[in-house]
Amino acid sequence: MKKQTTSCDLCMYYEYDEEYEFYVCSMNLDEDEMYKFLNNSFNHCPYYKSGDEYTIVRKQN
Repeated sequence: MKKQTTSCDLCMYYEYDEEYEFYVCSMNLDEDEMYKFLNNSFNHCPYYKSGDEYTIVRKQN
């Protein structure tokens, strides 16, 4: 089964945390936003910024 792509998967702020070994949103979300993020119901994120693989890699360097 193929994983459905969400806007978070393509967002520049969606980063892999090696300490916790899963992806996290690096934006400072308030309580309501964090609840939506954790329940995959964050459809229209005000912080979304498109980032392709090359942009994200440049940011990590």
